[in-house]
Amino acid sequence: TLNPFSGTAEVTIVLCGEERREEEDMEVDEPYRPPKKYNLVVNTIQMVILLSFNTSDSLTYQEIKQETFIPEPELTRALLSLSEMKPNQRILHRTSESRNISPSDTFTVNEGFSSSSSRVKFDQAQVWPGETESGRREARKKVEKDRKHEIEACIVRIMKSNKQMYHDALMSQVVEQLNRRFNPSPTEIRKRIELLIDRDYIERSTEDRNIYIYIA
Repeated sequence: TLNPFSGTAEVTIVLCGEERREEEDMEVDEPYRPPKKYNLVVNTIQMVILLSFNTSDSLTYQEIKQETFIPEPELTRALLSLSEMKPNQRILHRTSESRNISPSDTFTVNEGFSSSSSRVKFDQAQVWPGETESGRREARKKVEKDRKHEIEACIVRIMKSNKQMYHDALMSQVVEQLNRRFNPSPTEIRKRIELLIDRDYIERSTEDRNIYIYIA
């Protein structure tokens, strides 16, 4: 089963600066903010929602639902993750401040969004209202399990391509290849390497134990 929350995408947005005021309004002490571009790292559903605003400045919950065909639980979860942060950190404004999203809520792009980084990662695992603690634990377990598989697959790809590598070089490449999706811990990478050795995917060199060799 495809899981749209496990995929990631980068959406480039350009937030338009405030229009320069007419000459008679220039006495107002409000500085001009020029347009700024950000790359937002989001999951697939968040991406689909954001792309809806290419054709409209403002959309209601129902309009987004009708345009994207995203089921209500997933839609609510994604909209919360895009609109629940501090005012200057949320990419979408919502008409109500309630924790629950209402079908009558209207969403607009937050022109006041700001970040010190041009590449911003949005929460991929926002909990929606009504989700139980056991449900959250199960979701975390699934994410952890999926990430372990991803680390192992990444190690095998790298070793298959390079045939043999020093430990530090392999660790560095695994982190580099996976950090766009998540930040793998060195401890977990080492565990995955040991397991792959036990399962005869790779082996240590008999001459230098810091060198791994791919087993064809």
